[in-house]
Amino acid sequence: MENTLDPLLDATRLLQDAWGAAQTSAELTRPQLLAVNDALGLVKRLAEGLHSGVGSRISYESRPELGPQSLARQQGFRNAAQLIATTTGASTGEAARLVKVGEAIAPRTNLLGQARPSRFPLVQAAMREGRLSTAAASAIIVFLDRIRRTTDDARAADAERALTERAPGLSHDDLRRMITRWEAHLDPDGVAPREDELRARAALSMFERDGMLHISAMLDPARGAAVKTAIQGFVSAEFAAKRDGRDPSAPDADRRSVSVIQADALVHLAEHALTCESTSSLNGATVVVRIGLDDLRSGTGHGLIDGIEQPVSAMTVRRMAAGGGVIPWVCGAKGEILDWGRKQRFFTTAQRLALAERDGGCAFCGLPPGMTKAHHIAWWARDHGGTDLDNGVLLCETCHHLIHDNGWDIRVDGVGARAKVWFLPPPSTDPLRTPRLGGRARTEMLV
Repeated sequence: MENTLDPLLDATRLLQDAWGAAQTSAELTRPQLLAVNDALGLVKRLAEGLHSGVGSRISYESRPELGPQSLARQQGFRNAAQLIATTTGASTGEAARLVKVGEAIAPRTNLLGQARPSRFPLVQAAMREGRLSTAAASAIIVFLDRIRRTTDDARAADAERALTERAPGLSHDDLRRMITRWEAHLDPDGVAPREDELRARAALSMFERDGMLHISAMLDPARGAAVKTAIQGFVSAEFAAKRDGRDPSAPDADRRSVSVIQADALVHLAEHALTCESTSSLNGATVVVRIGLDDLRSGTGHGLIDGIEQPVSAMTVRRMAAGGGVIPWVCGAKGEILDWGRKQRFFTTAQRLALAERDGGCAFCGLPPGMTKAHHIAWWARDHGGTDLDNGVLLCETCHHLIHDNGWDIRVDGVGARAKVWFLPPPSTDPLRTPRLGGRARTEMLV
C-alpha cells in the first residue's frame, strides 16, 4: 500500500534528478530550468495537498467547543488559521483557504460513525496526485458549492470532472474564466440576477493625496466593457505609433509603461468628452458582444462581451446593441463574405469578428481581441496563403513574434466559430511536438 508521503518523496527525487550536478540555479541549462520548474511545481502542489489535510485536522483539534483544550489556543493562537499562517509565513487568508479546502475534500462519517467518501472526490484525487494547487481547488470547490443550489447532483459531478481534468496547466485567471462560463451554462436563469447584484455594487471613488488624484472604480460587465475597450484601444494605437516612429533606443524615445499609457488614455477620453473637438484615437476598437441568434430572438440565454469574463443576459445584449457603439456578433445573421482567398491581402472587419468569435482574442496567450491583429497562418507573400478564416488567427504582437521566431506551427481543425486552433511547439521545446489547444476552446465549454 502506498504511503501518504510517497508521491511527495518521488517528486523530490524527480527534482533532485532535474537539478543534477549544478551548484546554483545560475548553472542550470535551459532544459534543466524547465525540468526544475516543472518539478518544483509538482512538489509545491503535492505539499499543499498534504498540508490541506493537516490543516483540516489542526482545525478540528482547535474547534471552539474544546475551549482551553483547543490545539491552537494551547500554542497561543486564536484559531487554526492563525497558527498555520504564523508557522508557514503565509497570510491568515491563505491559511484559512488551505484549511477550508482540507475540510471540503476530507473523508466524512455519518451520525452512525460510518465512513463516507469526500464531498469532492475528484478534487481530492487531483490534489493527492499533485494536479491541482490549493488556489485552484478552492476556486472549484466554491463554485461547486454555489452551483449545487440550482442544479442537480449529476450536472454538478460533470462540472467537477471537467474542471479537475482541464485545470492542470491553466493559470488561475484562465481557470476562473472557465468557471464563469460553466456557471452561466449550468444556471442560465441566474445570469440576470447576478447582473443586478453586480450593477448594485458598481462604484467609483476619487480623492486627492500627495498632489495626485486617486481613482478607484468597480463596474459591471456591460458598462465596464466600454471603458476597458476604449482604454485598450488607445494603448494599442500608442504602441502602433511607437513601432512606426523613431528608434526606440533614441534618448527621447517613448518609454512609457502600459499602466502610464492607460492613465493617459483615461485623461484623453475625458478631455475629448469635455471638448468634443478632437477625434478619439482608439485604433478601431469596438465593443463586441457575442450571442446565438436564437437566444437573441427569444431573449433567453446569455451573451459574452469580448475582453470581459462575466457573461451578460440576452436582455443586456439587446440594450447594449440599441445604445450604439456596439457590434452584436450573431452567427450567420449578416451573411458577409468571410473568405477572400488571394483577392484581398488584409482581413476584413467581418473576418476579424469571426476570428474573435473563434479565438476569443490572442489565440496563444488570451489577450482581448482589441490588442490583437489577424495574421495569415500560411504567409501571404512567402507561402501564398489566402485571406481565409481557416488560414487566419488572432495574435498579439508578442505572441506573433514568439511563434514565428521560435519555429511554432499553427493548425486549425474544423470550420466556423467552433473550429479549434492548435499550436505545435518546435522540436527544441517538445521533441514530440505535442499540440497545445489555443483560442476559446482552451478555457471555454463550447457546445
